[in-house]
This record gives sequence, C-alpha cells and structure tokens, in this order.
Amino acid sequence: MLATSLLGRLRRRDPGDAVLRRAVRLTLVASVVFYACRYGAGSQVLATYGLFGTIAAGSFAQLPGPAPQRARILVTALPAVWALIAAGTLLAWSTWAAAGGMLVIGFVVSFAGVGNPRLVGLASAFQLFYILASFPPYQPDTLPQRLGGVTLAVVLLAAAEVLLWPDPVPVTFRQLLTRAADAVGGFLDDAADALTDPRAGHGGRDSRRAQAYDLVAPLGLGRNPPERAPTAAGAQDRALRISAAALREVLAEADRLAGDAPPEPIPDLAAARLLRACADTTRAAGRSLSPGVPPVDLGSLDAAIRTAEAAYPAGRGGADAPDVPRMCRDATALALADQVRVFAVGARVAAGARPAGGAAYPRLFGYARHSPWTLYWWQFRSHLAPRSAHLHSALRLAVALSVARVAAGVLQLNHGFWVLLATLTVLRTSAADTRTALRPAVLGTIAGVVVSGLLVLLIQEPIVYAVVLPVTLLLAFGVGRLLGPVWQQALFTLLLTVVFSQLSPEGWRLAEARLVDVGLGAVIGVLAGVAMWPRGASHDLRHNAARYLTASGDAVAQTVEAVLGDAPPPEDDLDRVRRRMVLVDSSYCQYHSERHDPRRRRVDWDAALGAGQHVVPGAESLLRRNPPGCLAGWPAAAVLLRDAAGQLRSAYDDLAGEVAHGRASGPVPAPADCVDEVDRVRPLLGTVDTAAVRHLVEVDRWLAGLADSLNRIHPRAGSERRS
Repeated sequence: MLATSLLGRLRRRDPGDAVLRRAVRLTLVASVVFYACRYGAGSQVLATYGLFGTIAAGSFAQLPGPAPQRARILVTALPAVWALIAAGTLLAWSTWAAAGGMLVIGFVVSFAGVGNPRLVGLASAFQLFYILASFPPYQPDTLPQRLGGVTLAVVLLAAAEVLLWPDPVPVTFRQLLTRAADAVGGFLDDAADALTDPRAGHGGRDSRRAQAYDLVAPLGLGRNPPERAPTAAGAQDRALRISAAALREVLAEADRLAGDAPPEPIPDLAAARLLRACADTTRAAGRSLSPGVPPVDLGSLDAAIRTAEAAYPAGRGGADAPDVPRMCRDATALALADQVRVFAVGARVAAGARPAGGAAYPRLFGYARHSPWTLYWWQFRSHLAPRSAHLHSALRLAVALSVARVAAGVLQLNHGFWVLLATLTVLRTSAADTRTALRPAVLGTIAGVVVSGLLVLLIQEPIVYAVVLPVTLLLAFGVGRLLGPVWQQALFTLLLTVVFSQLSPEGWRLAEARLVDVGLGAVIGVLAGVAMWPRGASHDLRHNAARYLTASGDAVAQTVEAVLGDAPPPEDDLDRVRRRMVLVDSSYCQYHSERHDPRRRRVDWDAALGAGQHVVPGAESLLRRNPPGCLAGWPAAAVLLRDAAGQLRSAYDDLAGEVAHGRASGPVPAPADCVDEVDRVRPLLGTVDTAAVRHLVEVDRWLAGLADSLNRIHPRAGSERRS
C-alpha cells in the first residue's frame, strides 16, 4: 500500500516520465562506464572521471532542444571539457594556483551565458570538470586517463540521449510564434470584415480574438524557460525577439481597428484590403519559421502598402473637408502594416535569409549585416556594466568557489571538491534563494551521512557496493529529484558513499568528511550570497527597467520634436533604448528563476516592458512615412502633439518610478479611439493641406497607440476591450 502510494506520488510529479527517462539513461551509462573502468580496466582514475563525467554532463548540465540537439551539444563541448580538465590538472600543484584558476574559470564559464543563455545549462558541468581535476594528488601523468574517462562518459551519454528512451520533442519558440501568427492572421481577416460589414460574424470574431490573445501571451520572454527563450546575441534570436514584439503590436492594432469600425458598411475600403494582405503575410511569415519552408516574400504586402498610401490622402468628406474618420482608420491600418512588415522581415532573418525589405528599418535590423562574433562582442560589452545581473552572478560565483578552494586546500580536506560542490549547490542569484537552498542541503546531508555511516559500519564487502550502485544512481537522480531537495541531497550522499567504498574505502570517516565538507561549502555559499549583491536580479531588473522606460519616454518626445521640425531625427535616443533593452532582457530572464519578496509591490513585467518595445520600431516606421519637419509651420498641431507627447513622457517617467521604487504611478493618458481623435483634430483643420492632416493623424495615432500600451498595465474603468 505504501509502495503504491509512493509510486502514484512520483508519477504525479513526473507526468511525462521526463525525470525517470533521464535517470534511467544516466544510470545505465554511469554503471557501464564505472564497471568497465574500475573492474574491467582496473583503473581508479578512469572510473572516477568516467563516473563524475557522466554525473556532470547528465545531471548538472541542463541542455535545450530535442535529443539529437542535446547529443550534438555534448559532443561539441568535449574540447572545452578537455581544456578545463587539463587546466585543473596542471594547477593542482598549488592551492593558490588552483584557486586563481577557479576564480578566472568560474567567472568566464558563468559570464559566457550573456552571449547565449542556453550555455548557462553547461556552466555547472564545466565548473565541476575543473573542480574535480584541480584537487590533489598532483598527477599530470594521469591526464590521458582523466581525459579518456570523461570522453567515454560523454560519448556514451550522447548516444544514450538519442537511442535510449528519448524524450518527446519539446515545443520550440518558433512553433509558438507560428501558431500565434496563424491566429493573428485569422483575427486580421475578421478585422477587415468588420470594416466592410460591422454586423457580420460578430460571435466568431470574439472567439478568434480571444484565441489570438491566448496564443500571443506565451511569447513573453519571462514565460519561457531559459533554454527555450530566444535571448542569445545571435542574429536569429534577435530576430525572433523583434518578431514576437511586432506580433503583439499587430494584435493590439488590429483590436483597436476592429473597435473603430464604422457603424455602417463601407464597400471597397482601402484599409480592409490592406488588412487582408497583412493577414496573408502574417500567416506566411509564421509558416516560414518551420524547417524546409521558403522565406516569406514581402512583395504582395509592399504592393498593398503602396496602394493604401496612394489612396490615403484622397479621402475627402463633405464641403471638400478631409474625411478624418477614414484617415484615422487608414492610419491605424498602415501602422499595423508596418508592424506586420517588421514581423515578416524578422521572420526572414530568423529563418537564415537576407532581410529583404530591411532597408526600411536600417537600425532595427542593422545587426543582420554583422558576423556572429561581432554580435556576441556587443552583448558582452553591454553586460560589462555596474547594473548587469549576469556580471553580478558571475563575480559572486567565481569569488565563492575560489574562497572555497582556498579553504579546502588550507584545511587539507581529503575530499575538498565536496566543499566546492556544496557551494555550487547552495549559492543562488539572490540571498533569499540561497537561504532557501541551505536548509535542504544541510538536512539532506545529515540524513545521508547517518544512513551512510550505518551502512559502512555494517557492510565492509566492496562487492555489495558494486551490486547496489545502479540502484543508488536511480534513487539519487530519479526518486530524489522527484521527492524534493532534502531527499535528493540525502540520496546523493548515499551514492557518494557507495562509489568511494569501491574506489578508496575509508569506513565511517567518509561520512564524517562528507558532513564537514558540505557544512563548510554551505557556509561559504551563504556568506557570498549575503555579502555580494544579495537582492539578485529583482533589484537590477527594477533599475534597468526604469532607465529603459525613461529612455523610451525621451525617444517619444524627440520623435515628436523631429516631425515638428524642431529637432534632428532621434537616432541617438532610439539607440539608447536598444542598448538598455539588452540589460532589461537579461535581468528579466534571471528574475523569473528567483523567489520574489511577497511584501514588495508586484509589477506586470510583460506589460511594463512591452510599453517600451513599441517605441523603436514604431518611431522608425513613423518617420519613414512622416519625415522630419513634415508638420513644421503648423503651430496648432505643434501644441496638440507636444501636449500629448508631454503626457506620455510623464507617464513613462511615472512608470519608471513605480518599477524602481514601488511607488504608485501617476495618471496614464487615456487611449483614444477614432471618434475621440476626430474631435481633437477637427478644430485644427482649417485650410491646411490634406497631406499635413494625414501626417498629424498618423503621429497622433502613434501616440495613442503608446498610451494604449501603457493603459494595459493599469487598465482604466471601461477599457476592458483593450485590457
């Protein structure tokens, strides 16, 4: 009965059997490697490095993607593993040399994740390879055996990933983007129908709108695990981030346009024709992200945009007055088309094609012209900043591991690498998480030491430990992982006892050494976590997001001044927003892996950061069709736009203050629909040229869209349609 209950509990915690599959693969590979090296080849060095190589690569490494991709990563990483083991072996002659190497390698391995956060999954494994080799005895002549044992382990583990009970292929970010694009394309068709016949298909339109929002929501970076989120510095990941942000804006603009539909049918509306072209391009761009599908062609979309732009200024109302309601809808449709074009160009870059049509966004997609190494260097340089969460984490971990290596060497601990292993296990990116990890590490080690001590006192025959090795491996990496950290630490301690009873039997003193080493490593980890940037990524995220939002507000104001002819194009301001976005993305991803203070005012980070993501591509698209100075010499328009831009800038500053200090933000400008904007613009018309009215409407609609994005963070009463 108890066994049945425990089995049911384990199955509920591992519904897809992912943990069990991984534990079985690791157990089989580790057992084969250990038995072959220890009893077949008769080499303790081969057995030690083969077993710990399997554990490091199979348990501590968190690899992304399907089984073939994980296997390829393991094999590709072998040269780096050899270099780390060689460095540790050669530096083991001195405690201070090994500690210095630990400081450098600990920082480099951890900080390498800023260029590709998926490398973070390999960081702990890489550090373990150096840690194991950097302890006495100093035996450089055993380096070939060390490398041979690790190579055998990694190659067999890579083969097992593909051949032994492989995991189901996970859903990729590209697939999420493809599904969302298909749903948004369907809603764009509905929005086009709403413009030509507002009373047709209303019920189905609401369900498709809800489906589009449901499928776009998972595209937020924080809603994806680090191994799946496109946060690397390479061109394809950058393009995926831009495409996801653009698709969110397409959906918001389509929702706004559907809400501004005319009360009566309008046949042959240019905005409706443009929306249908946008729907086709959105679906095609989404499908192009799948393997084997050719890149999306922008020809039909560009032709539709040119047709809509040509028809745009011709809309006239009674008494030869501009038809401002139609201009509002056409301006929104063109803004939507610009975002679809950004999405399509981003999809081309993400698919590995040339950014055809990217000349319209020379800065947004300028990175596609540079080599991967240049892009990685830019990412590293951006994170060499006082407020970089990655820099803090890398320095904290490197210092803690180096101190632990010095302590283990000075105290001449026989199994000193357990000290560093405990430090690596306990230390987290925030003091709160470090304290949380401390309790199970200590309690689990104590429980494991007690059981291990009794075991070695009762059983002295090595053959018994050889027989139960596969069982303890399966318990440590399968059952322990499912039952929780205390069980995992206790069973891992038991596993170490079983292993070292076959390598170098020490009796009950082995359990005593394990307890002392883990206690020392835990203390060092806690001290480092409390002393060095204890607030983790949460504090950095708030500061970086505040600077990002402030820069976004400045860019909005400068863009308005540019179209009024009172300032140059805001290129420097937009570049500043892009640079600060890099640090925000990094802090945001790390933030989601930490515990958060429940007493601190919570922020809707997806909405808050989305308020800035509309600024850069929106400003570039706006200035392409409304060049600097297009509204110069129209004082009334200048007053209206400066007032709207000033309110937006204040709202961005208030939001920055809210996320940085937790204080309530000020009033957010109400998002205006087309009817509201007609009332605002009509008194300014007079005898001005229709083209000037068009420019005014476009700039005003862009500002209204930004106000709408801010309103999603603090929805007003009655604005549920856009919330």
